[in-house]
Amino acid sequence: MKVIKDSVHDHIQVDGVARDLLDTPEIQRLRNIRQLGTVSLVYPSANHTRFEHSLGVYHLACEALEHLAIEGRQAERVRAAALLHDVGHGPFSHNLESLTHRRTGRYHDDVHGLLTDGTVGEVLREHDLDPDRVADLVAGEGRFGQVVSGELDVDRMDYLVRDAHHTGVPYGTIDHGRLVRELTFVDGELVLDEGNVQTAESLLVARALMNPTVYNHSVARISKAMLRRAAEGLLDAPDTDVDAATLQRMDDHDLIVALRSCERTATLSRRLDRRDLFKRAVWAEIDDVPGGIIESDHETIRDLEREISDRAEVDPANVILDVPSRPSMTESTTRVMVNGEIRRLGQQSPLVAALRAGQYSQWRLGVYSPPDLRERVGRAAVDVLGLDIDGALVSEVRDGLDATLDQFVD
Repeated sequence: MKVIKDSVHDHIQVDGVARDLLDTPEIQRLRNIRQLGTVSLVYPSANHTRFEHSLGVYHLACEALEHLAIEGRQAERVRAAALLHDVGHGPFSHNLESLTHRRTGRYHDDVHGLLTDGTVGEVLREHDLDPDRVADLVAGEGRFGQVVSGELDVDRMDYLVRDAHHTGVPYGTIDHGRLVRELTFVDGELVLDEGNVQTAESLLVARALMNPTVYNHSVARISKAMLRRAAEGLLDAPDTDVDAATLQRMDDHDLIVALRSCERTATLSRRLDRRDLFKRAVWAEIDDVPGGIIESDHETIRDLEREISDRAEVDPANVILDVPSRPSMTESTTRVMVNGEIRRLGQQSPLVAALRAGQYSQWRLGVYSPPDLRERVGRAAVDVLGLDIDGALVSEVRDGLDATLDQFVD
């Protein structure tokens, strides 16, 4: 057994298959991948890693298994899946996942190949565990996959608390101990037992508050968009042999070195290194954006960026269009027992409708450019995208928001 001191859960005991997996190259690589990607450009202490998070998920999975009285080989599979659930992440975590998925067809939880081959596969087989069955659990498949990846998974319980701890933001604080203790299986579904509607709501509220404050903070979105643009340039550069599959297996340091060394990406890389970020030329609410824009695919967005740059008479490299997907709230499907029957939280809690409305009010389309070009780019973007705002409003709203944010992040 190995005992590890953790900043969130205090002491974590690692035993069995997890102990042997801990020192594999696949797990150790996670020490060099930041949990929150570029969020450290907003919150300087947000430098925790996927390795720490994986240990936390393992710890909570152990507590959940003990509470649910799951033992033996099935429990070992779940413990292994909990520790391994993030080995498929590329550099800077989720920041580049949309880019690599377009080119490889794989998301970070598609880890069958990673778990079958190499040291991880050897360790799992030494413990008489089928790598494919463990990979299925990572993907949330089956009865016990819900513990690792689902509406009530231990992954979410750890990252909310951990992200709040390392950013210094209190909104992600949840009673994960109670959440784990109240888990139960009913007809094969993982649910919260009777009397826990408020417990489920706490998870929902925590995520709803962390989204605009941390995960979708405007500076984090701008830096993430710049990083995506740079990584895409790296993949398309004629003087590099980096492809999307190679990129997925890099860590943060590998990618930073590659971006600095590539002529096509050196300028964006230098901006990110120095926190010399683009600014918001447009920051538009969802009701002001034509529906077709929101549903645009990647190629359409790149065409719109070129059209905006042509209209503004600037280099296309100086325009980034950032279009989030429509707001969603997966936590609203959390299942709770109420009067002896399973109900979705969205059907039971009046908070869900209010939080969903809050998500819509917080949604923003962003157009980013260097500070000295944002007036021209903003006016061109309003025209090209057909936004229901005028140029004066773009400038006025942007400047007001920038002044507010500067109090906290500059």
